[in-house]
Amino acid sequence: MAFQDQVAVVTGGASGIGFAIAEHLGARGAKICVFDVSQEALDAAAAKFKAANITAMGLNVDVGSATDVESAMAQVAKAYGTIHILVQAAGITGVTGVKCHEVDPANFDLVQTINVKGIFLCAKFALPYMLKQDYGRICNIASVSGKEGNPGQSAYASSKAAVIGLTKVWGKEYAETGITVNAVAPAVVATPMVAAMPKSQVDMMTSKIPMKRTGELNEMASLCGYICSKECSFTTAFCFDATGGRSTY
Repeated sequence: MAFQDQVAVVTGGASGIGFAIAEHLGARGAKICVFDVSQEALDAAAAKFKAANITAMGLNVDVGSATDVESAMAQVAKAYGTIHILVQAAGITGVTGVKCHEVDPANFDLVQTINVKGIFLCAKFALPYMLKQDYGRICNIASVSGKEGNPGQSAYASSKAAVIGLTKVWGKEYAETGITVNAVAPAVVATPMVAAMPKSQVDMMTSKIPMKRTGELNEMASLCGYICSKECSFTTAFCFDATGGRSTY
């Protein structure tokens, strides 16, 4: 029960990587609050948490809205007392497979709003609670595309590069406060969305990975669990690799 008596907010926590991380933290004692824009996904996640005897609540939150995020963080603190952990898994890919001159500016803006502004807003409104207790853990989900700049992903790759950059800034800003800020840059992970893709497309993505396979949800959850733990106390402003050897810097 490594997270007993701790409160964790997980954005995008109703499905996919976010849910796997929330479930991992909750199974180890954390009180969970997931933010998501899909009420259907929130309801499904709530049923799973209840079945696993995990203390959890869900809030319908648009992470790109300062009003939504500030209000939601206050609701979490009111319900659970404070916030110790923030995992930022909310994100969208936007339209991919298009070159720069073909990118729709509106879609580019939408991706930046969710993936970058959302990361900023959630950190901004969670940090005051962490500062009051001289302790906190922030784990931002980036992507290998933010390191390598995948073609056809102008909006997504640039947004994830920004996530890595913000992680480095905040890790240094709060390095003396008992708060650590780190990121994870996964390659392709075996989610239901990936399972629905054509095999040829998955094979193409995994061909770039030395391990020649996708990452598993439990692997992402375990890594993030370490990043959010008290044991991860001398690492901050760092981006952890989760790419099966594809990215090694």
